[in-house]
Amino acid sequence: MEEEASTEAPKSTQESILKEETITERKWVKLEQTTYVDPTGKTRVWESVKRTTRREGVSADGVAVIPVLQRTLHYDCVVLVKQFRPPMGAYCLEFPAGLIDENETPESAALRELEEETGYKGDILECSPALCLDPGLTNCTSHVATVTINGDSPVNLKPKQKPEFVEVVTLPRNDLLQRIEELVTIEHLIVDAKVYAYALALKHATDTPFQVPFMKF
Repeated sequence: MEEEASTEAPKSTQESILKEETITERKWVKLEQTTYVDPTGKTRVWESVKRTTRREGVSADGVAVIPVLQRTLHYDCVVLVKQFRPPMGAYCLEFPAGLIDENETPESAALRELEEETGYKGDILECSPALCLDPGLTNCTSHVATVTINGDSPVNLKPKQKPEFVEVVTLPRNDLLQRIEELVTIEHLIVDAKVYAYALALKHATDTPFQVPFMKF
């Protein structure tokens, strides 16, 4: 009697890391080769870039800050920074950000980086868990902290940033996406994905909701 063909789907193998080898290492980053098992059970190799600066006792490599500047009789603004990024070969528009120091909390790092890069002193509104940035390339992670800045406070009337090669760019929050796109057209900037996603989310939040058409019978 002929056996019936099995219709059961093949069992999936649990992916796992077999070994990680350093190909080359420099001061800030290293190139690694990871050998792992894919869902079919096949052994594969993946190349990735990792930071050499991850500190002990920290939950992520760095923190990015969404700073909202609030002033009486003014629209709320988002404080961004523009700086030249050698890997891109261009100026980029980004949130203030930086690495977390050893045994430093993400919230403390966010307020420190904000003041260093923009001169503003702020208050933490919320902070995300550790988030991956480009998981196909690197294991680098970051928190995203939302910070409010009291623009009427004397310490924020004339903010003085520390000597860093960054330019502060303040844009109205209610028209952020359009203003970013205007800057890109004029200055040929490259926009950080987190900044653009935030601006796009603000736009969608204020747009007319998508309408689902009624089905006609």
